[in-house]
Amino acid sequence: MSRLLRTSRLLRPAARPGTLAALAAAGALTLAACGTGSGSGGSAGAPDTLTEIDYYDAAPQNTQLPQILGECAARTGVKIKHQQVPRAQFMPKLLQQASARTLPDLALIDNPDLQQLAATGGLVSLSKAGLSTDGLYPSIVQAGQYQGQTYGIAPGVNGLALYYNTDLFTQAGLKPPTTWDELTADARKLTHGSRHGVAFSAVGTEEGTFQFEPFFWTAGASLKALDSPQAVQALTLWKDLVGSGSASKSVVTWTQADVNDQFMAGNAAMMVNGPWQLPTLNADKKLHFGVVPIPIPGPGAKPVTPLGGEVWTVGHSNAAREAKAVTVVKCLLGHDESATWSKDAGYIPSNQRAAAQLAASDRQLDAFVQEVGTAKARTSELGTGYPKVSQALADAIQAALAGGTSPEKALSQAQSAARN
Repeated sequence: MSRLLRTSRLLRPAARPGTLAALAAAGALTLAACGTGSGSGGSAGAPDTLTEIDYYDAAPQNTQLPQILGECAARTGVKIKHQQVPRAQFMPKLLQQASARTLPDLALIDNPDLQQLAATGGLVSLSKAGLSTDGLYPSIVQAGQYQGQTYGIAPGVNGLALYYNTDLFTQAGLKPPTTWDELTADARKLTHGSRHGVAFSAVGTEEGTFQFEPFFWTAGASLKALDSPQAVQALTLWKDLVGSGSASKSVVTWTQADVNDQFMAGNAAMMVNGPWQLPTLNADKKLHFGVVPIPIPGPGAKPVTPLGGEVWTVGHSNAAREAKAVTVVKCLLGHDESATWSKDAGYIPSNQRAAAQLAASDRQLDAFVQEVGTAKARTSELGTGYPKVSQALADAIQAALAGGTSPEKALSQAQSAARN
């Protein structure tokens, strides 16, 4: 998943030019009941009233999105009927609507789900609609493609980096790790009493796979061969961290929000987590921390992190509605809108120039911006086959860390499950 869905609360930033207009325009949004509305698709109604759906259920996204939508709706001359659906119900609902050709005009979906929805034929090709991807990161563009056509584009993305407690590192005379050997040594040295050296999420879902993929891909492994020596090397790293006590055995039950709680409580000296945690971390003035890229196995390697975040899609309806919806998406992808959305929501802009400007103004985001250039779309190797393989990999992580299975055997079993 992208945010993986428990978001931290964000204090509202100072008003920027256009914010008041955005707030006023946001008043035009009609809020539908969460998960209970009819969710009428793009084929119903006049072209000046568009439907939109997403799964955001917590701040800052669920508060910032209506404002950005309202601003772009006002510029386009439309009203937008908004619907928020619980994450577990979201894709089943969209797939059902796709089969009936009643998809909403606009949907903000987790990027790994894009290909599955595009395969139904219910989405408008944004490539054919003339939407330009100039200036966007190529990896982000790829995340929204299916069979050579662009069906979704992210206004911003997120990823994973390594957070570290600067006070603890200073006291121990350590520098933040850049390699796996340094990560292992630092985690061991910083483990003391109830405090573990490092924390990560190894829960048995896409969330755990998402956290493991930076190590998996940076080692040179491929989702097409879950039992490769490179994959074994990555899972061995995690198993050794847990087995030595440098990471808690509870990582198999922790979500990314739980990991953040452990780090803030001083129970972990380092953690793997995303930029969406920054507002909560920064609110604790007693906590001093830094952020660096994910450590690499050795010289010459570069961190390869999974792209998190959602993509905007347009559902098939009629020419007039589709044109209006595409115009709204173009607005949402604009330089200023992308930068504002990313800053408010804890994301990295898809626009490379906006991302560079954000990193320059906020050094805490520099590591995340560095990694976007080498990040990987989760569906890039397997397309619509990704969800099945992701779950097989999550099961292997659980088997190795909680079940006592060797990394070799756990990954061999995962490869067999993925093949069947």
